[in-house]
Amino acid sequence: MAKLSKIAQAKRKPKFSVRQYNRCPLCGRPRAFLRKFKMCRICLRNRALRGEVTGVTKSSW
Repeated sequence: MAKLSKIAQAKRKPKFSVRQYNRCPLCGRPRAFLRKFKMCRICLRNRALRGEVTGVTKSSW
């Protein structure tokens, strides 16, 4: 989990728009954020394995 102060800081409107960055709404992780699903890779994997994300299937070959 991310620090609550960093999560709150990311929610505020920055002084300059280029300083804005994405955080996972579930865990607050700033890295490995997937825009399409609006969450980080770890949360995406957990939710996909539980079947909570539509259109995502586990690949096997």
